[in-house]
Amino acid sequence: MLRTLEPGTYFIHRGDRIDNWIGVVSGMLRLGSITTSGKAVTYAGLPPSCWFGEGSLLKDEPRQYDVLALRRTQVALLNRSTFFWLFENSVAFDRLLVRLINERLGQFIAQVEHDRTLDSSGKVARSLASLFNPVISPFVGSHLDISQEEIGLLAGVSRPVANRILQELEKAGLIRNEGGGVTIRDLEKLRGYGE
Repeated sequence: MLRTLEPGTYFIHRGDRIDNWIGVVSGMLRLGSITTSGKAVTYAGLPPSCWFGEGSLLKDEPRQYDVLALRRTQVALLNRSTFFWLFENSVAFDRLLVRLINERLGQFIAQVEHDRTLDSSGKVARSLASLFNPVISPFVGSHLDISQEEIGLLAGVSRPVANRILQELEKAGLIRNEGGGVTIRDLEKLRGYGE
């Protein structure tokens, strides 16, 4: 089943129970939460070809985070019964789940390290690089439609700071800024930027 979300629409609220494994077909989702003081915290951007929600299905627990559409986004929904049929009957599916969960765990551990050790330039570079992870988002390619505001939100910096850093990354030959999007020119260097 496909569903279309408009920009700014909450697809899932923290505490919701979900009955689907969710894949991003087009657009961009933000995985995050709102603190008790009202501050928005972003944990990850979910670009096209990214699947998520397996943890909540496997543990049969409410969602721990909010999921918000940053732009017009289309998602595919694989229902719980089909998910569990695959889980019980397909070794290949189980391997895919283990690989996805392991990759996300590594990504989140790296994000904690980056938040504690890198300046804004490094955080923007690493946040941008994380959107081009070939395991988590295998079909995203080298170009992604994403605004400076969205990049800033994902990296935890303001839009003007994101703009300045994107120009810096372009001058370094790592990306190409294209109206409303970014093309990656050197993903490996982008992943290591700021060390």
